[in-house]
This record gives sequence, C-alpha cells and structure tokens, in this order.
Amino acid sequence: MNWFAKAFNELDIYTFYKIAELRINVFILEQTCLYPELDNKDQNALHLYAEDDQNVVKAYLRILPPGISYDEVSIGRVVVSPTARGTKLGRELMARALKQIASVYGNVNVRISAQAYLKEFYSSFGFSQVSDIYLEDDIPHMEMLLSNA
Repeated sequence: MNWFAKAFNELDIYTFYKIAELRINVFILEQTCLYPELDNKDQNALHLYAEDDQNVVKAYLRILPPGISYDEVSIGRVVVSPTARGTKLGRELMARALKQIASVYGNVNVRISAQAYLKEFYSSFGFSQVSDIYLEDDIPHMEMLLSNA
C-alpha cells in the first residue's frame, strides 16, 4: 500500500473523486443511508488514505481540527474498501491517523462518532465510550474519546 496524508487543496480532482466514490459506495449504497456525504467539512480536513499499486483507494479517513465537528480533534469517515476487509488495513489506518494527529496537533484528546459494533476496535486504540448509544442514519453510534491531554 502507498500511504498519503494531504490537505484538501493538495488533492487532485481524480484522487478526491476516488475517495468520494469509496465513501459513497460504502456509506450510502452498502449501508443504505441517505445523507449528504459531501458536507463542507472536507475542505478543512487532513485526508489520510492508502492506494494499492493500481492507484485504487483501499482505505480512507479524514482528520478534522478542533471546532469543526467537536471541540476536540476528530476522526471521521473511516472506511476500508470491501475488497480489502479482513487484512488489518483498518487497524493500520487508525494507527497512522493517531500518529498523524500527534505529529500535527501534539498530545491532544481525539473524539469520534463510532458505529456501536466497532466499540471493541476503537477501544483497542484507547478510546472510551462517552455517550449513550444514539441512532445516526438509522445505525447505532456512540461518541468515544481518546484522552491524551
């Protein structure tokens, strides 16, 4: 895998298209959720993604600075291509995200809105559940916090 971390204005249109395609295919089509995928937060995000040797985006997430989604730095739109699931690519993606956050922001708290079934996954990185379970697009979610500060 080839890994990249780029600000929105560093992404070429072809790469952003591939990222949006993966997000839409998984979050809207596979998970059957109708919501505005392009939410005007991408412009402020750091985009972390992995491409295979054919330049196909296989994993992606975005890191948002404090004040965009939450008071803390946040991670969102975490996605692994269906063709790459079960390869521990999601684990590498999250590990790289946390290293990237530490590099850019220092030792800060990180908040996420996690699908409830992924609680154990995020807990393995040190995140703790800090909210009741709630429905977001008819999928059970919870806020989780990684306390570093």
